[in-house]
Amino acid sequence: MKKYKIQASPFVVPTTDGKLIEEHWGNSTGNQNISIAHMVAPPNWSEPHQTPEFDEFTLIISGKKQFEIDGEIINLEKGQSILIEKGARVRYSNPFSEACEYVAICLPAFSMDLVNREE
Repeated sequence: MKKYKIQASPFVVPTTDGKLIEEHWGNSTGNQNISIAHMVAPPNWSEPHQTPEFDEFTLIISGKKQFEIDGEIINLEKGQSILIEKGARVRYSNPFSEACEYVAICLPAFSMDLVNREE
């Protein structure tokens, strides 16, 4: 029996804001303890504030991404990463002129039940 799995067909999460979300591992694959997603946020993209019940690691592959964490604004660029701990009020955005490609890892896995997005 193989002790590995290769993910060649990630689940593409439907979005209405132009953001690409390809979940390689997570609830879509029966992994509730972790989610790993490849994402591309288009220029001038943003989403509402949220207070997740999971830790989220983000690694920037290209472009820049803005994080508003408990009122503090942080901009990351290619090669930088960040850990945002569960319970922080955060807003993700890309107010810049180029797309931002990144990898996000959530512990436990991302779910709409745990993200606590504000309207």
